[in-house]
Amino acid sequence: MNVAETVKTNKKGTKSRKRRHLWLKIIGGIVGVFVLFLGITFVVNAISNGMEKKKIEQYGQYVTVDNKKMNVSIQGSGEQTIVLLPGQGTPSPVLDFKLLIDELTPDYKVVAIEPFGYGLSDKTDKDRTTENIVSEVHEAVQQLGIDRYILMGHSITGLYGVTYVKNYPDEVIAFIGIDSSVPNQPGMDAKLPLKSMKFLQDSGLMRLIKKVSGDPYESLAFDEHTKEQMNLISNRVSVNPTLINELKHLGSNFKNAEQLSYPQDLPVLLFVQSNNEHNKQWVPLHEEQAKLSAQGKMIPMEGSHYLHHTKFKEIAEEFKAYMKEIQ
Repeated sequence: MNVAETVKTNKKGTKSRKRRHLWLKIIGGIVGVFVLFLGITFVVNAISNGMEKKKIEQYGQYVTVDNKKMNVSIQGSGEQTIVLLPGQGTPSPVLDFKLLIDELTPDYKVVAIEPFGYGLSDKTDKDRTTENIVSEVHEAVQQLGIDRYILMGHSITGLYGVTYVKNYPDEVIAFIGIDSSVPNQPGMDAKLPLKSMKFLQDSGLMRLIKKVSGDPYESLAFDEHTKEQMNLISNRVSVNPTLINELKHLGSNFKNAEQLSYPQDLPVLLFVQSNNEHNKQWVPLHEEQAKLSAQGKMIPMEGSHYLHHTKFKEIAEEFKAYMKEIQ
């Protein structure tokens, strides 16, 4: 290689090193900005959590279950009692059901239970198997001295409910599902990104996502104070370790219950989202479940999965009419 070629090669090598160095600086800068951004969101989240904790108002009352505090709300003074259970991950079950509870309490006593990890209840390290959850909820019911009641619940309560009724058949008068899960519904064995969900919560990114996404309760009939409290509690309890553990056991809980059904002599009323675009078998699955009961009935309703947010009046009216029919 002559001198000219050597100089040319060296120039190319120098340019290549400069370009590589420039790209390293750019990538390093991007990483640095991202780390700084995460640091800011983490600090803001930590400060906000501390400030918001003081703004959360107590409601309901505590019962002692497994040496921990479980929050329950008792409203109304009717002769019959409804035990009301939430869907998976609902931040504040008592407040989330407020619109429906207000429609039910003129005729029924409504006991809304916040399982461990939800609302104002304690968290727990005990695995969130169906057996543990059902046993804890039943212990709360016993602590309140309730021995006969209607079991009503949203979403995942449809899964836990079949085991609950199987374990305590002499206590449950009827099961009322609000877009409730069906034990044999497909797709419940999918792996969930639990580590990513926890990272989003711990880093403060979840708070930021909620902020830019807008208020999920804005267009609903809740009063402004209730909306504020639900958002405060959501920031506090979303994706906490207890709820993460429940999601971890979701697949196995469905697998263990896929052959279970409600007793034929148990009255079953199911309010079902009629416009579920993600699962075309949603209505047929509930029709099949309702037919297994001698007094089974399914009522389709157009709305979101949280039917009780918009159809609370209709749900209450249909429920009261159904209870008169079966008595």
